[in-house]
Amino acid sequence: MSIKYKQFLRPAFLICFAVLATAGMTKKAAIDYFGPILIKQALPLQKPFKEINTSKLASYNVTYRDKIQDDVEEALGTKEYIQWMLEDTEVDNSSPVRFCSLFITYYTGNPDQVPHVPDVCYTGAGNELMSNSELTLRVTKNLGDSEAGGIAEENDFPVRHLVLRQTGKNIYDIASEFSVLYFFKANGKYAHSRTGVRLIMQKNLFGKYSYFSKVEWRFHGIIGNSAVQPNEDEIIQASNKLLSIILPVLEEDHWPDWEKANSKETTN
Repeated sequence: MSIKYKQFLRPAFLICFAVLATAGMTKKAAIDYFGPILIKQALPLQKPFKEINTSKLASYNVTYRDKIQDDVEEALGTKEYIQWMLEDTEVDNSSPVRFCSLFITYYTGNPDQVPHVPDVCYTGAGNELMSNSELTLRVTKNLGDSEAGGIAEENDFPVRHLVLRQTGKNIYDIASEFSVLYFFKANGKYAHSRTGVRLIMQKNLFGKYSYFSKVEWRFHGIIGNSAVQPNEDEIIQASNKLLSIILPVLEEDHWPDWEKANSKETTN
């Protein structure tokens, strides 16, 4: 027998071959048994984002609701989104966190792509990415009616924090830095990166549904005719407040109940 073929008869090779072959057949058998598990069905929101009850946003007023143009909306890949400007009426008029640009999107039925992360979108628009890091917030959730004896639960909540540099259109413009923060809710779990979302999707091998939603925001203030940017401490404090208000609204009224959806799937 030729020497080049003897290497394929070595025990190590035969064992690896047997393991891979068994894994491949097992996966195929599982797919054949459970149905088209690699093709996910859409799981709708409980209520569209445009029906968010703004009376639940406490001190935040919605001062502007942006409607994305049809061609841009097509590139966005979803019709389920809001792009609002919020104003926090509890802070000083000159506060650098007086205004908040809030952008929320929702995708379902397509587990393979996580488009339009700010890392890519902002740099693609000509901004320079100065830093990309994880920022841990301390989010307070009210459990039950506080007036009826409900309690507040605090949890560490990691989000993605980008610091970008907006360069001027010509050499006489002054470059300025600003921060953008975001996280995802995917198949009932939270993630703070595109990679994290994809890992959640990959683990959903036998699930009938799949979805993810991105929540993105940035703060600024206005003094005179100029925009002012908050420092990191101000961003953390304002983000803690924002998420403590917006997260319960999204979880209770809008994002799908993942456990309920999958329990129905099991009983059907």
